[in-house]
Amino acid sequence: MAGLYAPVPEETVQQALQRSWELGVRAFDTAPHYGVGLSEERLGRFLRGKPRDEFVVSTKVGRLLVEDPDAPDHGEGFAGTPRRRRVRDYSADGVRRSLAESLTRLGLDRVDLLLIHDPEEHMDEALSQAAPALSALRDEGVIGGYGVGTNYVDVALRFATESDIDHVLIAGRYTLLERGAETELLPACADRGISVLTAGVLNSGLLAAPRPEANYNYEPAPVQLVEAALKMEQACLGFGVQLRAAALQFPHRNPAVTGVVLGAETAATVQDCLDQRQVSIPDALWSELDTLVPDQTLFPGSGPAPR
Repeated sequence: MAGLYAPVPEETVQQALQRSWELGVRAFDTAPHYGVGLSEERLGRFLRGKPRDEFVVSTKVGRLLVEDPDAPDHGEGFAGTPRRRRVRDYSADGVRRSLAESLTRLGLDRVDLLLIHDPEEHMDEALSQAAPALSALRDEGVIGGYGVGTNYVDVALRFATESDIDHVLIAGRYTLLERGAETELLPACADRGISVLTAGVLNSGLLAAPRPEANYNYEPAPVQLVEAALKMEQACLGFGVQLRAAALQFPHRNPAVTGVVLGAETAATVQDCLDQRQVSIPDALWSELDTLVPDQTLFPGSGPAPR
């Protein structure tokens, strides 16, 4: 809704948010990174006037936004955005400043959950400064909880074991196709009572429409992964089920997962996502899909985070 890959009209976004509300969605995840603040601003416009106790909002810290008329459009993959640039900051002061600025963009007096966003190249600062600052904000009652949001299993695992987070948002690493979070991260979170939110459950669209032109991990999908997804699609169709239905439901097979974050762009996509989550999937199909999980070393996202 913040223009990833291509601009999205305001009307389209507001219609999608309205449809999600009508269908009972009351949890919304955003971040300064998404559209350099556009996501927060659009969500804030939608939530204005809604009873504050009826919804929860999570946003993120780690990127401060600076007004910059020379900032390029399509920066870091987002198009049709305000002229701003991102400045990485995982310091304690940066966390508090980020929260204050997010509240202004959202037009809210509080958020429920703050996540340390993409800290993989800033681990020392994020663990020694951002995490304690967020822990203090939680203790003060300013936020309800905090955690980490990352595409990397080893990053999430370090926060789960080296800080007192209560949430992990792991993107793309626990899906029908890619199971990197399954071995260590999910058990560690379950042992520590950490709630796991899974995002990117369609692997950037590969599990929505597995075709040669599909994306995986925000880039063109490798041919081996397209082939693996096509095999899963054929298995699903043999049971009269769409592949995306299985992909959207898969994360909840693990009891450590408490929520699935969906990146729907239009009202029709919101409707379809929630419809597919209601489709009945036989145990026999789950068993067959488990036999089709590819070698996890094929996944570029399964390796260690960059340092």
